[in-house]
Amino acid sequence: MSTAVSPAEQLLYRPEEAAIALRIGRSMLYEEIRLGRLQTVRIGRRRLVPPEYISQYVELLKREAEATA
Repeated sequence: MSTAVSPAEQLLYRPEEAAIALRIGRSMLYEEIRLGRLQTVRIGRRRLVPPEYISQYVELLKREAEATA
């Protein structure tokens, strides 16, 4: 029996997984978190990114792109 979760069912992403999903580097991801542009949740000392926060970040990027166009 496998305990692996398909990406469609994943509820929380590790920062490295979120960076891959967003096609950005790990350093850039942590910078966006530090700036408050990408939200995270904490469980103990672990920082995790829910898929809806990734979607909100993408929407933020779209709004910024439209504002500069």
